Amino acid sequence: MSLSKLERETIILFNEEETTASVYTHNQKLTAKLRRMAEKFPGKVYPERREHPGAVSYIVPKSCISVREPYSEARRTAQSKQAKAAGVRPPRRGGN
Repeated sequence: MSLSKLERETIILFNEEETTASVYTHNQKLTAKLRRMAEKFPGKVYPERREHPGAVSYIVPKSCISVREPYSEARRTAQSKQAKAAGVRPPRRGGN
C-alpha cells in the first residue's frame, strides 16, 4: 500500500529529561541525511527500530534539533548578492 504525500509525515519526539530525540520520517532527503549522520557518528545517531516500509526511525542528540525563524526577504536578497559576489554557485541537480 502506497501512502499519499499527506500521510508521509515526520515526527520528532523528545522530553525534558533525556538528551536524545526520536525522529520518525518518510521524507527521502531526511532519511538520507539521517543515514549519513549514523555512518559518521554511529555512537550518537542510530536507527531506533524497524518501521513501516519507506519510513525510518532514528535516535539523535537533541542538539541536532532546531527551529529557526524564516529568512526575511531583505536577508535572503542580501545573502544572495553576497554569494554571487563570492562566486558561489548552487549545486547542479540530476547529477549532470
